[in-house]
Amino acid sequence: MAGLEKAFQAELNFSIPVKSWLETDSSLDEQALLEKSAAEADRLYREKFALAPAEALHPYERWVMLSNLDQHWREHLAALDHLRQGIHLRGYAQKNPKQEYKREAFELFSSMLESVKLEVTKTLTAVQVTSEAELTEVAAEAAPAVENIKYQHAGYDEALGADEAEEKAKERPFVREMGKIGRNDPCPCGSGKKYKQCHGKLT
Repeated sequence: MAGLEKAFQAELNFSIPVKSWLETDSSLDEQALLEKSAAEADRLYREKFALAPAEALHPYERWVMLSNLDQHWREHLAALDHLRQGIHLRGYAQKNPKQEYKREAFELFSSMLESVKLEVTKTLTAVQVTSEAELTEVAAEAAPAVENIKYQHAGYDEALGADEAEEKAKERPFVREMGKIGRNDPCPCGSGKKYKQCHGKLT
């Protein structure tokens, strides 16, 4: 029972007291326990989203369901294509490939529906709903007022002068300060070596 409670907490983010139910009512069987757990999860879900207005909650639930369905449907189509490519091999096992394709495709579809249900449920139960007052309080704590800072921007003329100087620097051609150095001339660094054997050495 402790493992089941942990599973509910991990999958649904809900604390469902299955163990205490069994201690108070030992007549609960597996089916009754499942129904009671589902009813409790449904109650906790409604209680969790009580703060959210219906006009915001229902479109969000629809978006989560459609996005999950779209993703799993594309994966399902890819799985069907993969199945179709290899289904003719069932004939070697004395089985009708057409019937086998129908059976396995139905199993894939059922598995897809269960995956969609699980993903949608896990996504929606992981949502945290907060009121506007809590949001205001969190925003005030997260962004304290900054003091002792003076914002200063360059004036129009100053910024314009910087742009003009940058343009002129781009237009100015590169001028070498000394004449062209031949490969056999002495290196200007004063090492006494030829330029081609010192700073002009090819790498």
